[in-house]
Amino acid sequence: MLITLLLMVPCQLWANQVSVEVEGDYPQLQENAEVFLGVVEDRSADNLRRYARTAEKQVKQALKALGYYSPVVDWTVSEGDSDEPALLTLKVIPGEPVRVRSRVVRIEGPASADDSFLSAIPDTPTEGDVLDHGQYSSLRQSIQNRARRLGYFDGEFVSRTLEVNPEQRSADIIINFRSGERYRFGKVTFEEGHGFENSLLEQFVTIEPGQLFHADEVAKLNRDLSDSGYFSGVDIDASPTNADNGVIPVDVGLTTRPPRSVATGVGFSTDVGPRFSANWREHWINRMGHRRGADMEVSEPRQNLSTYYELPLDPPMTDSIRFGAGYQREDIEDVESELLTLGQQWKHQLDSGWLQVASLGWEGERFRIGEDDRKTSSLLLPGLGYSKLHANSPLDPSRGYRVQADVRGSHRAALSDVDILHVNFLARGLYTLADRHRFLTRFQFGGVATNQFDDVPPSLRFFAGGDQSVRGYGYETLSPKDENGAAIGGRYLLVGSVEYQYEFVTNWRMAAFYDEGNAMNDLLDPRASGAGIGIRWVSPVGPIRFDIAHGLDDEFGGDWRIHFSMGPEL
Repeated sequence: MLITLLLMVPCQLWANQVSVEVEGDYPQLQENAEVFLGVVEDRSADNLRRYARTAEKQVKQALKALGYYSPVVDWTVSEGDSDEPALLTLKVIPGEPVRVRSRVVRIEGPASADDSFLSAIPDTPTEGDVLDHGQYSSLRQSIQNRARRLGYFDGEFVSRTLEVNPEQRSADIIINFRSGERYRFGKVTFEEGHGFENSLLEQFVTIEPGQLFHADEVAKLNRDLSDSGYFSGVDIDASPTNADNGVIPVDVGLTTRPPRSVATGVGFSTDVGPRFSANWREHWINRMGHRRGADMEVSEPRQNLSTYYELPLDPPMTDSIRFGAGYQREDIEDVESELLTLGQQWKHQLDSGWLQVASLGWEGERFRIGEDDRKTSSLLLPGLGYSKLHANSPLDPSRGYRVQADVRGSHRAALSDVDILHVNFLARGLYTLADRHRFLTRFQFGGVATNQFDDVPPSLRFFAGGDQSVRGYGYETLSPKDENGAAIGGRYLLVGSVEYQYEFVTNWRMAAFYDEGNAMNDLLDPRASGAGIGIRWVSPVGPIRFDIAHGLDDEFGGDWRIHFSMGPEL
């Protein structure tokens, strides 16, 4: 109903020349009456008197929609003067409401035994509730929408009545819905001209011929094809008008995207300063859907270039094999490093939703730590990782979590210079209370076991401090030191953080946080701590963070620092 829709509109300030005063604590009645009246301006006192009867009817209609059929409405008009306009005041006594005396909802046909249909029928309005016409309309609409979503396309209301007796202040709801037979899916076919092997496209299809219809299955197919990166347009026709004896064929039209794209960008963080990035993508190379690409990032302390070649597996939405190579040069604090990598990754999503990544890579690194001589390392590193991201929104979630665990290792008997077992665990959590109060937590643990730590390259050692670690300290400055005071990296990493955010304006949040952690050679070593305040802006490309932090431990180099970064919070 129109009135229900009006209730969803943010409440305006009361009209300049009309005031509604509802006796008692009835904020919803007050709001609905004010919104229904709208803004009244530039009226004389006489004009307001002529308008008063219309306003009275509108107020009664607004209250009637919420179950108050017998309000008493009195009005007065103040003349106003040169400083204040004339004012129409409507004083409302709501009276006793109409309540639902009985509710009968009957579902006939196969849907009467379908839990997925029955569970979606709203519980309101129910017996004893104050009558809300919007809730009654939603009840009817929910039944109809659910029938269409589940494929009961022949469903119809045998009866749908709302009988109101204002004198007895009672209402009776009677709804009788006959579902008819549930439709089923037919075969999924792809129109010609898409340029890919049908065997690849069929791997996106999770719909089986004869399967009971569900609109979510059509939406999933549309989403998976759109997210594949192969297509600029996906058009799926699963209309019941094309059904034959209750079987709906599914026809898919695809518009192939341009095969190549190039993107560049600039960014800034207090960890690495200004940075320039670029990437080249070939979204599809052949009819089997192979793809390749290259990425580059340049900042003062770090430069890297990487390239990859990827083959989709079954199912291609989640599984793939990627072959990659990369070069990275770093000069951060007391560490200089040049790293060359070659390897492959096999990604596979488990039925539980966890992403499993099995890898085999070679890393050749030439490095210098502190004043030591340059060293080189050559490592063959098989690895296994598991990760899971759960969030109610990809860009700015209000709740969710991320868990990630990775294990890699090398052995001198397998083309490596040193025995290493390297583990890393990261967990993040986000919860929002009452829409505006957000609580974030972060925990990270890392460890490296080796028979010769001096030969472990810096890329496999642990450092802490910076925007994404312990704020209030320089980037990667928290670490064990050598006899010359140079940060050399630790065997372990232990970092935790708690943060509170308050949204004071849409997409703007204030933050207060506390971080604690360190990179160390003994888990019982002291940890550095930092605290501060900041501001968050949810930009169109993701959250941007500006923090002022104070490192609380002078012996670790704690000081006042500004931290600026951007990226997802999970």
